[in-house]
Amino acid sequence: MEEIKIISSASAIIITLILSLIFLIIGFYYSKKNLGLNSYLVANRNIKTFSLTCSFVSSALGAWILFGPASAATWGGIGAVIGYALGTAFPLFILIFLGNKLRRLHSKGKTLIEVIRLRFGNKLFKLILFLSIFYMTIFLIAEVTAVSILINYVSGTDLWITSLIVILSSVTYTLYGGLRASIFTDNIQFIFFSLLLLIGFSYLISFNSAEFNFKFISKNKPNLLDLDYLPNFTAGLTFFIAVAATNLFHQGNWQRVYAAKDNRILKNSLIISFLIILPVVFIMGFSGLIAVSKNISVNPDLAFFSLLLIDQKTFLSVLILILAISLTISSIDTLINAISSLIIVDGKKNY
Repeated sequence: MEEIKIISSASAIIITLILSLIFLIIGFYYSKKNLGLNSYLVANRNIKTFSLTCSFVSSALGAWILFGPASAATWGGIGAVIGYALGTAFPLFILIFLGNKLRRLHSKGKTLIEVIRLRFGNKLFKLILFLSIFYMTIFLIAEVTAVSILINYVSGTDLWITSLIVILSSVTYTLYGGLRASIFTDNIQFIFFSLLLLIGFSYLISFNSAEFNFKFISKNKPNLLDLDYLPNFTAGLTFFIAVAATNLFHQGNWQRVYAAKDNRILKNSLIISFLIILPVVFIMGFSGLIAVSKNISVNPDLAFFSLLLIDQKTFLSVLILILAISLTISSIDTLINAISSLIIVDGKKNY
């Protein structure tokens, strides 16, 4: 990925360090009031609607939304956009039913893997445990890589510097405070990136007001909307299955299912989260359709940024950095806590 260096490397490092330290301090300080294994694993099972909604959304959305949906749209068309959006949001819809059922059947449960071991035995348990940890590890690596590449793109900062800052800060407060710390920082991160996304979308549409519509795509890249264009179906179905299926094995989601104070709160939080995530991912994907319609040679990974940073404004570059860091930390603290919880609950079982 080529560099454009809109801001200096020193400025990017300072922004990353300050934001990471803010979340570290908040998470560490808050955790002092809520220590204990039950708080660490399931936040004492008393999380209410606002906090749970913020946490579900923050955990689901990471820095990947700045790259993946738009990139897929440049070749997979509207089908890829719809598949990505539905695939990301659909697991929350499924959890309305599965979550309530497992909470009734195993009210003291802490992980999906634990329930599988109790109901289906050790063989399936070991397979699902391996798949869950493998998936979440890859997810964590991808998130850290994505934000590092983005910061390198706008500032030229070495990848290892960004990765080290983000990982160390997230690991520190998450391993200390557990799920309670993760959910509390998710609330703040949700407010952060929600405001930044709204600002970013407003600029995105204003910069491309004449083109940000289906008519422009139909005129310049009609195949991306054509029902006869095979990737519209294959990409959409592939992304839907891949994203939805993997997220059902995300221990971070199951921790939050068990952390809800009651089933009504869980249901309301999941519905609201679904309604937030769906349009966010769709708009990000739609930006890829617009980008490739404007410039057929656009780098797919930079499709979103080619529209938003068209004038290479410093203000927007800083906004993107803060947005990406907030998205990244909100998802990787969930992953770190989810992996550690599996080790604590299921790692010492006698097979």
